[in-house]
Amino acid sequence: MEVAPVPDPPLKDAAPRKTPPPPELEGLTLRRSTRCLNRPRPPSYAELEPPKQAGRRGRGPGKRKRSEEKQGPPAAALDATRPSGKPASAESGERNPMPVIAAVPISCAGYADAVAEDDVMEGGKSAKLRVKETLRAFNSHYLHFVQEEQKRAQAALEEIKAKGGLKRQTKGGKDKKGTNQDTEGEEKEKRPSMRPDLKAITKMQETNTVLYPEKRIGHLPGVEVGHQFYSRAEMVVVGVHSHWLNGIDYMGMKYKGKKEYENLTFPLATCIVMSGIYEDDLDKADEIIYTGQGGNDLLGNHRQIGSQKLTRGNLALKNSRDNGNPIRVIRGHASKDSYTKKVYTYDGLYKVVDDWVQTGVQGHVVFKYKLKRLEGQPSLTTSEVRFTRAEAPTTISELPGLVCDDISGGQENIPIPATNLVDDPPVPPSGFTYCKSLKISKGIKIPPNIIGCDCEGDCASNKNCSCAQRNGSDLPYVSFKDVGRLVEPKAIVFECGANCGCNHDCVNRTSQQGLQYRLEVFKTASKGWGVRTWDTILPGAPICEYVGVLRRTEDLDGLQNNYVFDIDCIQTMKGLDGREKRAGSEMHLLNLRPENDSEAPPAPEYCIDASSIGNFARFINHSCQPNLFVQCVLSSHNDVKLAKVKFFAADTILPLQELSYDYGYRLDSCVGPYGNIVKLPCFCGAPDCRKRLYSWYLCS
Repeated sequence: MEVAPVPDPPLKDAAPRKTPPPPELEGLTLRRSTRCLNRPRPPSYAELEPPKQAGRRGRGPGKRKRSEEKQGPPAAALDATRPSGKPASAESGERNPMPVIAAVPISCAGYADAVAEDDVMEGGKSAKLRVKETLRAFNSHYLHFVQEEQKRAQAALEEIKAKGGLKRQTKGGKDKKGTNQDTEGEEKEKRPSMRPDLKAITKMQETNTVLYPEKRIGHLPGVEVGHQFYSRAEMVVVGVHSHWLNGIDYMGMKYKGKKEYENLTFPLATCIVMSGIYEDDLDKADEIIYTGQGGNDLLGNHRQIGSQKLTRGNLALKNSRDNGNPIRVIRGHASKDSYTKKVYTYDGLYKVVDDWVQTGVQGHVVFKYKLKRLEGQPSLTTSEVRFTRAEAPTTISELPGLVCDDISGGQENIPIPATNLVDDPPVPPSGFTYCKSLKISKGIKIPPNIIGCDCEGDCASNKNCSCAQRNGSDLPYVSFKDVGRLVEPKAIVFECGANCGCNHDCVNRTSQQGLQYRLEVFKTASKGWGVRTWDTILPGAPICEYVGVLRRTEDLDGLQNNYVFDIDCIQTMKGLDGREKRAGSEMHLLNLRPENDSEAPPAPEYCIDASSIGNFARFINHSCQPNLFVQCVLSSHNDVKLAKVKFFAADTILPLQELSYDYGYRLDSCVGPYGNIVKLPCFCGAPDCRKRLYSWYLCS
């Protein structure tokens, strides 16, 4: 059908968003570009290999958007069960922060050299990128184990229910109370461990994908002061702190024989975590009075119930004072945005300057250590041991540079304000009409709705769900702590549609729930408009759909258009033109409809044009290290050539971080009438930036 007319937005009198192209780029014809759909993809659960090295970039659905970058330069395996007798909330060895005296400065000689190591490319990748890839791999394993545990728990409940019914039929003489006791015993026996984080650690240790498996003294390349971890397990897989439970991490006697440590006394402390377990701790940012480990009741009330001994971590901290080695300090804080309800912040390097023994508050012997922060490091993100970070605004009216209260005009679940602190006078985004749903251009026919599943309620509770079978056997999403997340990037995701029997809140409709996060469109100094979040977004969470007018790609050939997104799902499945295949590609290729199963040309047949009609996704900028990935999704039909294009979080995205994905332009994707190559610089600022989005290849 024809594109429905949409009223002009209230921004029509604003200045145009884009500046005219440089003279050397006028009149060029833009060929199809290929965006890198698989670049953010972590290894899947079944893959037993470390992250791939550089030089093997994947490719995926292409979006031809330059985002105004042409305007100028920028201003040992762990048990998956919890130790017996230890409650879920207890993390042994963590400390309770309280105020104390001001610190005496200590020099941090050599810290700058250690930080400079971040810029050294290892295996073709920077240390920061390797940290990011390690955390992505952990999250992939973690979500797989969450899904596995939920399936096991569901099976256990069904088995208990079946056995309970059988007992009631066969043991009619037994009283109801006895039957219930038997059932409760079975339920206790079948209860899953629900520690997918520990299982994910074990998986990464077995596959040798822990980033720094050998313990190291001092700064770790790629982990800057202020880096935040959302579980103890994340710290373990990076190698910042190798114990998921203890508060003191130390190097044991196995390191004594190594040449680089020949003059040191072992055991030797490398890192401590402080997060509120010991009542004798005192903390005032740059100076810490730290209580040794042991003698705590582990019940979360901070009480000492026994005396400590000068062994293990306690002895390691004492030796660290004698050796003078720096200690990494991590502070843990409560956080409602974290899936563990805690966030851990790396606060830099400290040195042990004093130690003593005293009688604690409860009358037991405790070991005390005074640590002082080394000078020459970035400022603390923890002030007075209260967790702080960039705070998102609370109300739209208080936004500096506010130029529009809601660019969606009330169409989205949550208003999307626009701010501009760059232009003088400030102007809002213009030149398009906001629309939250895809428009279909004349001549394109969408296939009819297919028969859906017959599930009742949520498909996750039905092991025979036909929509799960379309995805290979398991549903692509998992819901954990009320957040629906995609377990891993896939070749195609089949969601429940209009003819399915499940309810609207089914986990397999995760990306259909509309905007779930507070976002802001803002003017950048060098990249035009961008989008940032006010909320924490977890890996695998859906952000939005790329919306515009669905067109045939051939209809746009010869036209310069910066907002065209190619739908090349089938090309990616077949690995054409250098694209990297995703999980499920081979399986779905066998099930393609006949009209899709022919030889697919390198150019996708359909695209989404958001030049004049679209949503806020048209403003999401490129990055060579993006925090989003693109996923093709189908719900009402099976034609992958007409799949919806949706964005998902690849990493934990913190408040006020800009959203980005990799446009993945081919270097020779644009052809014109001349004979030279013009490079378009990239201003993303990522450590592994490729320095240019693409080259315009001009031929006579």
